[in-house]
Amino acid sequence: MPINVAIIGAGRIANVHAGAIRSNPEARLVAVADALSSAAETFAQKWGCAARATASIAADPEIEAVLICTPTDTHADLIETFGKAGKHTFCEKPVDLDIGRAREVVAAAEAAGAKLMLGFNRRFDPHFRAVREAIEAGRIGRVEMVTITSRDPGAPDIAYASRSGGIFRDMTIHDLDMARFLFGEDPVTVSAHASVLVEPRLAEIGDFDSATVILETASGKQAVISNSRRASYGYDQRIEVHGSKGVVSAENQRAVAIEVGDEDGYHRPPLLNFFMTRYTAAYAAEIAAFIASIAGNSPPEPSGEDGVTALRLAEACSRSVTERRRVCLDEVE
Repeated sequence: MPINVAIIGAGRIANVHAGAIRSNPEARLVAVADALSSAAETFAQKWGCAARATASIAADPEIEAVLICTPTDTHADLIETFGKAGKHTFCEKPVDLDIGRAREVVAAAEAAGAKLMLGFNRRFDPHFRAVREAIEAGRIGRVEMVTITSRDPGAPDIAYASRSGGIFRDMTIHDLDMARFLFGEDPVTVSAHASVLVEPRLAEIGDFDSATVILETASGKQAVISNSRRASYGYDQRIEVHGSKGVVSAENQRAVAIEVGDEDGYHRPPLLNFFMTRYTAAYAAEIAAFIASIAGNSPPEPSGEDGVTALRLAEACSRSVTERRRVCLDEVE
């Protein structure tokens, strides 16, 4: 029997996940809830499910799993609500903006025996995953250095940015998780630099739009993360891993992989320009992994604990910028 799933939130990422559920024979979308009833009704009509209240979904024993696709500052309360109700939960990152609160709700879900998976979708990107597989196969030897470039086409809406927790918790957090994914171990120190070079209004809310982060593990592995809220040439998403025996990299993606040569030189199509198109396959794969973890009763990956660790790293980045020093992860509890 398919697993009955509800979605909390009716925005753009909720619609992406709804499509992934519809295409998965192991899952069935049965309900949606949103703070705006009109949005929930529109979503329900589009995807053929019922618009219901959050409390009603939590109380329904027929609903086994929920996807939380709401603003960041609602995540923790919803994780707690559905964890206590025994629902398996997938939640977009981050768990919360407060580390203590994040730990609390992750523990509550675990105590209830409910699975909790975090939406670090880039782990499921086929190109990035192939890099990880090359590392695991020993093709580049021992990992030594990781370089991650992640630049958005433009700055976010200020209203969104003011609720997001800032660049480190909203944007860099994906790259912090990716560094852990590629390292195979946790960083122990963080050094970060950040400034406002793109959107001056971000400075008014204490945020940044340009950042560089250096991570180091106990064994000496290093990662450099480059973030910007401006990339006039498209959505810039690249990684390179240097090892003792070689190097493996994943380049930017384009709508079609062709190159044309003429009298003016060589030309390639522009980069994909939005995360919704660049990571289409990754979004579908992560929801498939969540459903499979429920069906097979296996631990979800990335887990709630992965979410807490990424949040701690993001907090270390913020402290490093504010205090102008290298921060040990042990300081961030």
